[in-house]
Amino acid sequence: MPLLGHPFRVLIYTCKALALGHLAMTYGYSCGYGWGPSMLPTFLTMNEWFVTDRSYRRGRGVAVGDCVVYSIPVEVGEEGIKRVMGLPGDYVLLNSPGVGSGNMIQVPKGHCYIVGDNLPWSRDSRDFGPLPMGLIKGKVIAKISMNGWWPAEWFSKVESGLHPISANGSSET
Repeated sequence: MPLLGHPFRVLIYTCKALALGHLAMTYGYSCGYGWGPSMLPTFLTMNEWFVTDRSYRRGRGVAVGDCVVYSIPVEVGEEGIKRVMGLPGDYVLLNSPGVGSGNMIQVPKGHCYIVGDNLPWSRDSRDFGPLPMGLIKGKVIAKISMNGWWPAEWFSKVESGLHPISANGSSET
């Protein structure tokens, strides 16, 4: 009988470790690879990884200017990274500035408006409309570019790309 105790104990500890890893990746932090020109110059087109804080999933605590990871609504199973430009109740420009009409829409309740930093190369809310908050997977808090030999230099914090403008038109950074 002592032979059966050891394999079962190893199996139980393995299951516990897998469950803990699943919880950490689902509700904690995760890393993912990104590519494409839609977020230039904030992110490179390739060879860059992102650290995502999953506590922001479903839009909890997301603010205008944050970069979020989301499920692309027109491509099942695919994820993307875009910047939040409007939250429920905000008015946002329907098209790119200087292109098309100057129509604005109000972001509906339970949705956000997301756009890429590189507008001509981005497929975002201008194409598929406001994004349901339930499709947000997390907030990008850091990017990883493995340049150089020192690991501490690989990480850089992702800041909000939006800065308030004062009444005289100068940026308040």
